[in-house]
Amino acid sequence: MYIKTIEPNEATGDIAALYEAEIASMGRVMEATQCWSARPDIIIPVEALLHQIRDGFSLDLVDFRLISFIAARSVPSSYCSHTHFKMLSGMIGRDTALAAYRDFRNAGLTERQVQMLAYAEKITRDASTITEQDIERLRSVGFSDLNIADIALAASFRSFLSRYFDAVGASTEEAFLDEDEAVRAELSVGRK
Repeated sequence: MYIKTIEPNEATGDIAALYEAEIASMGRVMEATQCWSARPDIIIPVEALLHQIRDGFSLDLVDFRLISFIAARSVPSSYCSHTHFKMLSGMIGRDTALAAYRDFRNAGLTERQVQMLAYAEKITRDASTITEQDIERLRSVGFSDLNIADIALAASFRSFLSRYFDAVGASTEEAFLDEDEAVRAELSVGRK
């Protein structure tokens, strides 16, 4: 980490409670969480917004993770690419997750997922290029306006998070790195 943050053994109050909850659920405080503690007034609202987006997501958790993964690749962010690859691998299988990373259009995903990810990718790369045709394409495969708003929110928020993590030097925890060195290198799309 490039900046000074609140270490778990230094945390008090709401930050200590947040850290303790993450340790209970994940066995560690992730650098992605800890890096927000440089702004103690921001860490709780950012974490609350992340959970509100994810927990209230109108699609399923696999879709949320797929959007996050493709957005991370498109930013590009090594940190988020590695962590979301690991999480997705446990949900859809390592081979499918790797295929989606390489080319989601030819990874055996549903047409609905492909359109969802194409939209998320476009948002992450340059949202100003989104047109009404993009939205109509999503509607044509069954997405409601609420679903479309959630896809846009998930992709946009991941872009924000990924950029911040890289900007302050968050490093991927060893537990999120793939065992295969070639896959590790492939997922290292931004700062190595």
